[in-house]
Amino acid sequence: MTATVEAPTIEVAPAAARLLWLDLTRRCRLSCGHCYNASGPEGTHGTMSRDDWRTVLDQAMRAGVPRVQLTGGEVTTHPDAPGLVDHALALGLKVEVYSNLVHITKEWWGLLQRDGVTLATSYYSDHSAEHNSMTRRPSHARTRENIEKAVQLGIPLRVGLIVGDDAQRAAEAEQELHALGVTNVRRDRVRPFGRGAHGQAPDMGGLCGRCGTDRAAIGPDGDVSPCVFSTAWPVGNVQAAPLADILGGAAMASAQTSIRNARTPGFDGCTPDTDDECTPGTPGSECTPRN
Repeated sequence: MTATVEAPTIEVAPAAARLLWLDLTRRCRLSCGHCYNASGPEGTHGTMSRDDWRTVLDQAMRAGVPRVQLTGGEVTTHPDAPGLVDHALALGLKVEVYSNLVHITKEWWGLLQRDGVTLATSYYSDHSAEHNSMTRRPSHARTRENIEKAVQLGIPLRVGLIVGDDAQRAAEAEQELHALGVTNVRRDRVRPFGRGAHGQAPDMGGLCGRCGTDRAAIGPDGDVSPCVFSTAWPVGNVQAAPLADILGGAAMASAQTSIRNARTPGFDGCTPDTDDECTPGTPGSECTPRN
């Protein structure tokens, strides 16, 4: 798709967030054992309509939010996602698409090459069996092939290397990615949410402490949470209230305080003491959430 709509000339308010995760869907071709929101083939796109998501983008632009990430689940399974990329770009927003890169259509390759769009994915091992044991599907070859294609096409690409245990071939995988031409590789550990919690209740102590500070996530049913990991603690719903009111509201402020107070000492990911964004796709971040 190509959009010819010009970004509205409207005075924007100071940004309540520098990044919004648009968590479009719980549908995914994979069933990763560590998936932080338990997405999979049986997942749904939720209750948010195309117009609901477009309204969120409009409100984000008016609030001064500079960039969004489209994620899930697998964002490329959502029928409205290409149009939402178009709409976001027309509004002047930067867009990152976080995909498992198992199946990318010709339309998506075209979108990913547009100015203002970047791509991110997850990788687990240079050995296909180890990678596939994480995704629970024979996904390694397709993901690796599409990483190579993205590099060849000159698409800005970041790869999150998700480490489940010390025996995982993370170092070898990182070397392989660099050999393929990927320059932005960052490591993260499996987070204790969704299937990654192994049946345990969500624990705020597993968060980095910066959730909700200059960032927020919106799920497929419209719930707003401080980040993609903290969906157990929603602070509002964009189908019921304006986005800016939620981001600047009392519930978000209360959640931020609770998360900071619950932060685990010595946390090994992104921290509240750095200016680095705890976001996929931002240079300097060590926090690379992905399912």
